[in-house]
Amino acid sequence: MPMSLIYTLPSIVERIDLARLFPRQQPLEVELGSGDSSFLVEYARQNARRNFIGVERLLGRIRKLDRKGRRAGLTNLRGVQIESSYFLQYLLPPHSASALHVYFPDPWPKKRHHKNRLINESFPRLARAALVPGGEVYLRTDNEDYFAQMTGVFGASQEFQQIETPPELAELLTDFEREFRARGISTLRAAYRTKLWELTQEGSDIKIGNRK
Repeated sequence: MPMSLIYTLPSIVERIDLARLFPRQQPLEVELGSGDSSFLVEYARQNARRNFIGVERLLGRIRKLDRKGRRAGLTNLRGVQIESSYFLQYLLPPHSASALHVYFPDPWPKKRHHKNRLINESFPRLARAALVPGGEVYLRTDNEDYFAQMTGVFGASQEFQQIETPPELAELLTDFEREFRARGISTLRAAYRTKLWELTQEGSDIKIGNRK
């Protein structure tokens, strides 16, 4: 089997050097909270011309990514064990990801715990800072209240516009999604793309809309 796909962070206060993670430099997608990695391993297998990072807090889950990814012979996949919010804000280099995937994050259902949700009022700003121009965010949950919060914060952002989740992406299920489908629980999905901006002669950002 190839070497471990788990990337050991040399520092938790410096941005990661993506050139050290992958043998080939190509577009990067990040899954924040990769669960048992069943989605991400298959997605990486189907998209050899992109690189993928799965971020997970739990060591057991990141080890599953490592085992499954090595078994599939993937060189375009790495796992990082750390909190997703911290990774996004402090470790992922600015404007380095073409897509962020957040699927079935902890809904923190009690109202007093809502402040712990990953998708909150500050998330669109952090996502835009991490994404390349025209980068995308894909969201899934089974929790209606959390879904309303997700769509609310992105709907209020002037830096994103709503798009459709591509059918080929929607067909790839996570471990939670398979379980929920078996129990008759529907998946709620939303997707957003950053609006493109250009710099005027005076140096201020002017929105120019989305280019195809």
